[in-house]
Amino acid sequence: MSATAILPRQPASTSPWEISAVPWYIWLSVAGVTSAMIGIHWDISWHRSIGRDSFWTPAHLAIQLCGIIAGITCGYLILSTTFTKSALRDASVNIFGFRGPLGAFICAWGGFTMITSAPFDDWWHNAYGLDVKILSPPHVVLAIGMVGVEIGALVLIASAMNRAGERIRGHLQLLFLYVASMILIALLIVVLEFTHRVFLHTAICYRAVSMLVPVTLALAWRTTGTRWAATTVAAFYTAFVLALLWILPLFPAQPKLGPVMHEVKQFIPAGFPLLVLVPAFLLDLLRPRMAAWRNWKQALAGGVLFFASFVPVQWIFGTFLQSPGARNWFFGSIYYDYFQSPQSYAATYRFVPFETGPEFRTGMMVAVVCAVISMWLGLAAGDWLRRVRR
Repeated sequence: MSATAILPRQPASTSPWEISAVPWYIWLSVAGVTSAMIGIHWDISWHRSIGRDSFWTPAHLAIQLCGIIAGITCGYLILSTTFTKSALRDASVNIFGFRGPLGAFICAWGGFTMITSAPFDDWWHNAYGLDVKILSPPHVVLAIGMVGVEIGALVLIASAMNRAGERIRGHLQLLFLYVASMILIALLIVVLEFTHRVFLHTAICYRAVSMLVPVTLALAWRTTGTRWAATTVAAFYTAFVLALLWILPLFPAQPKLGPVMHEVKQFIPAGFPLLVLVPAFLLDLLRPRMAAWRNWKQALAGGVLFFASFVPVQWIFGTFLQSPGARNWFFGSIYYDYFQSPQSYAATYRFVPFETGPEFRTGMMVAVVCAVISMWLGLAAGDWLRRVRR
């Protein structure tokens, strides 16, 4: 990789390669990551409602469409930049003799990894049947590739944003925040098993959230510099998950595997989104006051604020989700997997006693530390992305 991949940030210019509209490859990358997030939620719902089906389900195709779009789009971008007098040649890096935007190389690698996971996943299911856990080996490969595509899309948008004039910069900032929200959705899918409503009174739930959410929120506001960056990312995440919660059950589904412990007639959604919108809003309120602080001070204040605001709100709301008031289509506490035992914690609306008292207290203290470290990593990544111009 060329050492000139990162250059000092410069004021908007009128150079020949400054774009006057959002580039086509950015729109395609945004479409790809959206397809992946819809597909992965749909696929999880498919497994919970129908079971193991053919590899060629619409959900699988929606996921792999992301890898295909990333591979074709970024492959073309790299080849055209390498072998033609592309306008992006001055805004590219050199990797193994090929030239292209840094984000294109990351996207292309992520797309290749996603496509590679497909036959591995098919073989795994044919050999072992339905996954017991989300993080099976082929799903880990798929998740790594998917996050790679999303990070590549972020870098593509950030580099274009750092080169663009004011007229287009606002559009690119909004797209950056949208892709950041897709990354947040992807990260929370990885820990979906520990953020189900039955785990909302456990330390492992808040530890998982504290590791993954602050980094995304901090990265978003530090890179774009917009006033309500964290709130916008959290709002996109919330709207996306709510849409799936309300739309997926409208379509019929029937289990194809046994044993069927619970009658299912429609697709089962993931559940109500986490209330990350609350700490995101409070972080945006606090940010102007700590803008001049060093990163470690911002990370300490932001991490503690995130934890202190998220835990009580989510804890109380978790209690509500287990109550009769949430057993409706709006809050989604009425849906069970077809293999859900009638005596399970979800079916009987009980919280999982995952930790003892000392373990719980230790786990929550670790969660605070995780939130601070996660916030610091997000700020550092945002500083890096603000300087990327290639």
